[in-house]
Order: sequence, then structure tokens, then C-alpha cells
Amino acid sequence: MDMCPERLRYELLAEVGEGSFGKVYKAREVGEKRRLLAVKKFNFSMSPQEAGIPPSMIREVALLRKVGHFNHPNIVKLLDASAESVGSALDLTLVLEYIDQDLSTFLSKAPACGLSRDLVKDVMQQLLQGLDFLHTNLVLHRDLKPANILVSNHGEIKIADFGLARIHTFNIALTPGVVTLWYRAPEVLLNTAYMSSVDMWSAGCIFAELFLLRPLFKGYSEVQQLQKIFEVIGLPSEEEWPQESPISYSESLGPRGSVTKLLPNLDQDENDLLFRCLSFDPSRRISAANALAHPFFMKL
Repeated sequence: MDMCPERLRYELLAEVGEGSFGKVYKAREVGEKRRLLAVKKFNFSMSPQEAGIPPSMIREVALLRKVGHFNHPNIVKLLDASAESVGSALDLTLVLEYIDQDLSTFLSKAPACGLSRDLVKDVMQQLLQGLDFLHTNLVLHRDLKPANILVSNHGEIKIADFGLARIHTFNIALTPGVVTLWYRAPEVLLNTAYMSSVDMWSAGCIFAELFLLRPLFKGYSEVQQLQKIFEVIGLPSEEEWPQESPISYSESLGPRGSVTKLLPNLDQDENDLLFRCLSFDPSRRISAANALAHPFFMKL
């Protein structure tokens, strides 16, 4: 099953990762361009007893191909995809542009004094430009975290890993267990309806992490995660609590009252943007487009 008309020719250089379904290699394109590539090779049993290709992977390929037509600079590019039957198995190969590291690795190498304000601004601006593009095209990423944001050695930021992404429609059946726990929005933790604003909550968590060099909310269960969130943003009133949530309102979840200054060392514009990203009410949370027009990005 060829998914791209022309095969990319490349030579594998080194194995750089291994997951439950396959391996990831660093490779170099053969020919004039000599581009570095990331090659993901997967092997799936297609016997009736086995599950075959996971739906998440089919979604990821489809979405990367859909958004790839626009060639957005802040979305990782799928360059080639092919599948080949080998007996009762299926070999799936994805070829993507190679990016040196993810944001998690990048932050682990940051100096103890932290990132410069200009660098924080540049990373967030590129991240929000990628998110604005996705949301304009009705794509919810649903798993935004530093490990899924790539940083090139030229400072380019690219959103990657679309295994949990979905096209948003009005009748979509939304899955409760999306988004890695530390970056998961309250409405997902409360098992209520959600929309693209879940990605903006994750972006807010990442914004704070660029200043702190550590995750802002580091819970180890869904209830503890809610408590960590309310310790920072304050417990909403019972009237603000979503009625459809199976989790009951409890004053033991955190201190009452809204907090306006979330991190001590931020200036007014930085704090305001973070506050708008981390609004408990998703309908009040800032959109990617409006965030890009925030005064934080306007001042030199």
C-alpha cells in the first residue's frame, strides 16, 4: 500500500529509539539533498487473533498527510509513508524530517539561571503559531507536552506526535484519557466535554515550564493532579463546577478563591498570558490566535 507516489531513498545511520511497535532510526537521504531523516519502522501481525495496525497510528499518518499539504513551519513534516505485507505481518515505514531534540531534552540542558525572556517568547510564539494552524483546520492535538515538541539546532519549534490527535466535529466521541497527566486540562480530568482549549491549557503548562525548568503541575493521580492545579489557580466556586462531571465538588480539593499572580517572578504581561491560558473555565481560556496578539509578544 503506497501512500506517497515516489519512494524516498535513504541509508540508515543509527537506531535512536525503540517503542512497543517498532524502532526509530536516524537516516540520510540518498541523492542531491542529503537531508537527515527520522525513519520509524513498525511491524504488525495481521493474523485474525491480533489487533493489526493501531487506530492511533492510522490517524497519525492521515492527519500528518492532511496538514502536510500546507507545509507549516511549526508542524513536523511526514515525507513518506509506505506499508508492505511480509507473510502474515505488515511492515509500516514512516519517514519524517529529522529534528535534533525535543523540548524536554532542550530544557534539561538549560542553564540553572533559566532561559532568557527572548528565548521563552520565541519558543511560545512558534508553538502558538503551530497550534493556531491546527485549530484553524479543526485539528485537536490532545497530547501537547515537551516530549512532543521538537527543537531544531536552528531554534525551530515543531509540533510532533499526532497519535492522539483528532479532527474536531460537533458529534465527536471525545476520549477522557487523553493528554499526559501533568499537561491535562481540568475539563478532561473532570471527564466533561472539551474542545481545542485543551491544547491551550497544555500550552500554558509548557509556558510555565519554560520559566521554571520543571513541570508546573506534577500529580500522580487524576485527583492529585486536580489538587496541584487548584493549589496554583485556586478552587473555583461550586457554581463554576461542571454539573455533568462524575467527580463531585469538594472544598478539600484546594484553597478557595481565584489567584491572579500564578508565578512569583513573572512580569505583568507574562503573568496575564499564563493566567489566560490556565483559566479553569475552557470558554474563558485564550485561543491560540488571541494569544499571539497578546502584549507579551508585542513588546521588544
